[in-house]
Amino acid sequence: MQKQLPTPNWRTRGGVMANMLGRARTLSLALIGAALIVALAGCGVNRVLPPPATAYDYRDRHPVVLADATNTLDVFPAAQGQRLDYATASRIREFVARYRRLGHGPLTVLAPAGAPNDAGARVGVDKVRRALVAAGVGGSLIVGTYPVTDPDLAAPLRLSFKGLKAKVADRCGEWPGDLASASSVEGWDNASYWNFGCANQTTLAAQIADPRDLAAPRASTDSDIEMRMRAIGNVREGEDPGTHWSVKGSNISSVGAGGGEGGGGGGGGN
Repeated sequence: MQKQLPTPNWRTRGGVMANMLGRARTLSLALIGAALIVALAGCGVNRVLPPPATAYDYRDRHPVVLADATNTLDVFPAAQGQRLDYATASRIREFVARYRRLGHGPLTVLAPAGAPNDAGARVGVDKVRRALVAAGVGGSLIVGTYPVTDPDLAAPLRLSFKGLKAKVADRCGEWPGDLASASSVEGWDNASYWNFGCANQTTLAAQIADPRDLAAPRASTDSDIEMRMRAIGNVREGEDPGTHWSVKGSNISSVGAGGGEGGGGGGGGN
């Protein structure tokens, strides 16, 4: 008697194969997802970069500081007359006021030595000295000379004193880096060059009337007593203490209308 062989279950084998393929696909997707997560995690790391070798902001590269430096004033007194002209005398009075407010030590007057007009310079020194004595600083006055390097240029009388001054911490006009290097990548970082903003900071420091304003604000001035008493009186009388300003309006389009008609009439007469 012939033995009957079992019929293979193709459905079961096919299910096993499908299950194995599904697991392999799931494993592949998981590996791809893990690789993407690792790659994206590298982009999200908070890296702390070191500070730049050159400050990006020109106010950090060239700060305005308070220094005990030399304050100078160059004057060109007129040779004619016994007194200084009004403009020169006004500059000297302002310089003396600055010396009393911010300076210390002697006040120095230097005359040019070797200038073509040495006699006029000596006359100018006498005029400036009399003006300084009249301003009350004759006791702390030193008179000297400085050499003239170019006799073709005008040589002023130079007044100076040591005192508080607002100035830029470093010198302008320095170029430590190459702006257009062809042999390296220096200057390719799209950053401002070292000297950028230095002239602006120097001009700002020269315009500061009182350098102490950079350290602390000035004290507030006293209030207007008349305005205060008027407001208090109005409050006591039950009136509004505010100020009401009345502005008379005018139509801009009507300004000059009469003159225009008159001008037209005059033109017709011609």
